Amino acid sequence: MTVLIAGGGIGGLTLALSLHQIGVSAKVFESVPELRPLGVGINVLPHAVRELIELGLHDALDASGVRTKELAYFSKHGKPIWSEPRGIEAGYKWPQFSIHRGTLQQILLDAATERLGKENILTSHHLSGWTETDEGVRAEFVDKATGKVVGHHEGALLIAADGIHSAVREKLYPNEGPPIWNGRILWRGITKSSAFLSGRTMIMAGHEILKFVCYSISKTADADGKFSINWVAERHMPPTYQWRREDYNRTANLDEFLPWFRDWTFDWLDVPGLIRNCPHAYEYPLVDRDPIPQWTFGKVTLMGDAAHPMYPIGSNGASQAILDARVLTREILAHGEVNAALVAYEAERRPATSDLVMLNRRNGPEQVMQMVEERAPNGYDVVTDVLSLKELEDIAANYKRVAGFQVEGLNAKPPIVQGKAG
Repeated sequence: MTVLIAGGGIGGLTLALSLHQIGVSAKVFESVPELRPLGVGINVLPHAVRELIELGLHDALDASGVRTKELAYFSKHGKPIWSEPRGIEAGYKWPQFSIHRGTLQQILLDAATERLGKENILTSHHLSGWTETDEGVRAEFVDKATGKVVGHHEGALLIAADGIHSAVREKLYPNEGPPIWNGRILWRGITKSSAFLSGRTMIMAGHEILKFVCYSISKTADADGKFSINWVAERHMPPTYQWRREDYNRTANLDEFLPWFRDWTFDWLDVPGLIRNCPHAYEYPLVDRDPIPQWTFGKVTLMGDAAHPMYPIGSNGASQAILDARVLTREILAHGEVNAALVAYEAERRPATSDLVMLNRRNGPEQVMQMVEERAPNGYDVVTDVLSLKELEDIAANYKRVAGFQVEGLNAKPPIVQGKAG
């Protein structure tokens, strides 16, 4: 029988393609009336890129994304803290891609439409409830815009890939409440600007209270010699600040946060210029949810942000959703479209992602910036006057271990799912 997937984002579409790859039929249901390429830039890490390549998407990714060369941390004064190679340059067999989230979703959607057929990707279908049957699951759907019932579908399993505001998770955990805000606000945008550093460098500058991240998401310059630079400005807000529901569609007021970065003009990057010249930016609070003790209930399970929403630290949100999809597919291949597959998937993925959620709350590898700020708020000559090389190396290595993308270990492992794509 068909596997029903609630949610047509990166995780849901990756799962649909993966199931098709092993000969299992899937149907994707999305609440919105039209799947459009929204959002800003993200990074896809090598362990997730490997799995997308196994789905036959290498050429599309390489044509649209930037192969991230290095990740570099800087103080609020623009002084270097730590840098490390990324992707191929770090010794991985697979690149790391900096890419527009909407572009990645469109790549997945185009492939899913071609391989599964348009009739198996249904929009304006918001999951309103489900019941288990002898054969599997019967899922009920409504048009969220009108409230009108649009029918039901039956399948062997129901997979909730419906994001941080998951309708499935809400029914499974009705007393959980809204996402947890940690007091920080993100402002995100894309600005046409000159290349900086290597042209393929992802940078993070600042500290826990005030931070700036940016990287290029365009391979080539436009007619004016400019690249699309994705940036994120972040600030820990005072207790009196009233946060609003997070999404990518809330237009930000640049004047609200530009003053905090007014002096961040470094000899290698003009931070206030990037902010000031952005045609439109988006605002949302930095939120996640506490890890939960169970994802799988009978023939239903959670994945991606529905299962483990985490802070966008360490470039792991989309990558972990992709890994979820691939592990779930591997277990369905091993056990069939039954509860045992969901249980095996959860046994591997829930502990791993729970650890990552908690590590991201402690700022993941970005904690080096806070340590520098605390030890040398007025600046320094060289970072090793403030942090030892061993401290820097240990923090970076520990995060790779928890997130599952240590170079030697990943290179030695086969892909999670192997098979002919398409």
